Amino acid sequence: MNKHLAISSLLTLFLVNHASAVEVPEAAQSCVVCHGAQGQGTSQGPKLAGLTSLYMNAQIEHFISGERKNVVMTLMAESLVDLNVRQQALAYYAEQGTAPELQKRGDTLVQSGAEKLYYQGDPHRSLPACYSCHGPSAVGGGPFPRLAGQQSSYLKDQLVAWQKKQRSGDPDNTMGHIASKLKDSEIQALADYLSAIQ
Repeated sequence: MNKHLAISSLLTLFLVNHASAVEVPEAAQSCVVCHGAQGQGTSQGPKLAGLTSLYMNAQIEHFISGERKNVVMTLMAESLVDLNVRQQALAYYAEQGTAPELQKRGDTLVQSGAEKLYYQGDPHRSLPACYSCHGPSAVGGGPFPRLAGQQSSYLKDQLVAWQKKQRSGDPDNTMGHIASKLKDSEIQALADYLSAIQ
């Protein structure tokens, strides 16, 4: 009896995994291990669901050129030099995920320090409001990435990388200038705030 149950469980697991693999286009299947079948992110890689194709394509180019450094992602990016294959993978992940409830700037009651930085910035430190690029609901658009729902640890790591000049590739090093003015506590607060937006 236990033998049949074990075989049945293995068959069920295989069919579930096979069904998931079939839904993911072949061009995107190499991304699944780190970014998840629906781009939900894992402990190995950030959330891709809902990022724009334009933004993801720019990041692939940054990994290929060496502007962004990550051994695994550089290898993965180099495997996507065929632009037709790359566009299929990018289109798939861009279509995943749901948008958070749209917030309008005037409707937002700013309560925390992170919200204040996101919606108002800090003019005394020449810090622009994050929403001016990433949008009122942090969903980004065009060359600006979605931040809403991204893993807190990933957001924090990226802000620290901008701060330490370990990441580059945006026009005029805008994110480097912004991150350099943030305190460690503000980086953590922003990362936690943005990751909680669903």
